[in-house]
Amino acid sequence: MKYNNIFKGMAACAAGVMLLGTSCTDLDEELYGQLSPDTYYQNESEALSSVAGVYHYTSYMVRAGGDGWRVGEYSTDELFCPGRGGGWWDDNQDEMALHACTPTNERLKGCWANTLFPGIGCANAVIASLEASPKADEFAGLIAECRALRAIEYFWAMEYWGNIPVFTGPKVDANNLPVTSPVAEVYAFIETELKEAAAALPSVTTVSASYYPRITKEAALCRLAQLYIMGEFYTGTARWADCEKVCDQIINTGAYKLMDHVGYCFREDYEGKTTEVISGFAVDANQNVGGNEFWLYSNGEWDMAKYGCTAYGARGYSFSDEALSRYEEGDERLELLEYGPQFDLNGNMIDATGKVVTDPADQLVLKPMTNKRDSKTDEGYIVLKYTPVGGTTKGNSLNNDYVLDRYSNVLLLKCEALVRQNKDLGTALNLINQVRNRSELRDLTAAELTLANIERERANEFIWEGQRRRDMQRFGSFFTATNWWKPTPDATRDTQFYPIPAQQIAANPNLKQNPGY
Repeated sequence: MKYNNIFKGMAACAAGVMLLGTSCTDLDEELYGQLSPDTYYQNESEALSSVAGVYHYTSYMVRAGGDGWRVGEYSTDELFCPGRGGGWWDDNQDEMALHACTPTNERLKGCWANTLFPGIGCANAVIASLEASPKADEFAGLIAECRALRAIEYFWAMEYWGNIPVFTGPKVDANNLPVTSPVAEVYAFIETELKEAAAALPSVTTVSASYYPRITKEAALCRLAQLYIMGEFYTGTARWADCEKVCDQIINTGAYKLMDHVGYCFREDYEGKTTEVISGFAVDANQNVGGNEFWLYSNGEWDMAKYGCTAYGARGYSFSDEALSRYEEGDERLELLEYGPQFDLNGNMIDATGKVVTDPADQLVLKPMTNKRDSKTDEGYIVLKYTPVGGTTKGNSLNNDYVLDRYSNVLLLKCEALVRQNKDLGTALNLINQVRNRSELRDLTAAELTLANIERERANEFIWEGQRRRDMQRFGSFFTATNWWKPTPDATRDTQFYPIPAQQIAANPNLKQNPGY
């Protein structure tokens, strides 16, 4: 089934829940209290309609068009959106790419005020209403879902800003505004929330196929493993053994295995049928359940003809040679990338409009990006994981579900955790080689089982999946790597976190600006 009935109520839910999701420091709107907990949640169907709203908000963090996803990716070496036609679509990204953000950056402002904290506020309100309902005992699983989703959003907020307010009430008191919590306390809060949510959520081994794509115990655990792998970076205390243990919990269910091809994880016709996708977010524009925007923001005119797709591509998001050069010849994952000479699905040469040509001089050849503010149409490579093959479109969006976490991440997380502990290196080697073999690559040798090669494998496996910023920080390349738009290494680790938006500090004097800004 395309998606669980929980999402059918999403459009109706917007009228109620959307009123409850506002920035925890923006007090211009007093829109809380629209629901009456004593009377509203009388049954699971009513409750699900609001839980759907929490999923809806959380999904903004993986959408190509939302500030949540691009704010993270712009700071890495795998995404840039060059200006075309003399500076079109600059997107305030230079500061993020150069690790030189200011508190007035519009993208950061939008991510905080329009994406992350409204989602947290929505979760807070729904949890409070569920807990106050006369049927609260029956809603333990739904409360756990909301707590897991809220913890995931707090994880992103911690990733971007580190020291943030942790607030769980349904309404902000104007006379007692939230205060900044140090990153170690935020980390501990997220850990507790994920662990307790996981304990109350159903396992993937016990739910039916129709439960997809709701959060399971294993989905919460997967995020917990990612929290633990970042433990030393965020708090100074290594949590490698904890990461290993949680990964084992997921692996030992026996419920997951790698798909034959990475691309199957992102196809609409495989939704709910893959053995690899651990968590994701439903998309079905025909049911008013969002729309997958990666095609719209990334692809060019030639792809419309190549795939017979009516959805328009704005030719924006791109990557360059830094990311492409990491792939080995023969890597099947290269089939998910567009670079170099372009052909149609039958192997014919095509030009920039998708028209078949016979003269190589007329063929479209995608080249590295050369100018941040005035790149040509043929400059910049494209990630095409969310393919229109096997899917449907509406307007300029595809109907492919967004993927949050995959089983390959669990395998590589455990591999890394073992290597960092210098433990069971034979097992670690087998884990990384499982991922490599799936993509038609040779086994690494024991001598090649290094942190550098693990980082490289993760970069190739998860390009544009929102993992790269944390990976670069954890492996150190975030502070030392250079590329064509970031020509010099950073001088300080202050850039590990973004500055708190100036608008938020003006609205809430209890917030403290991050060091270095």
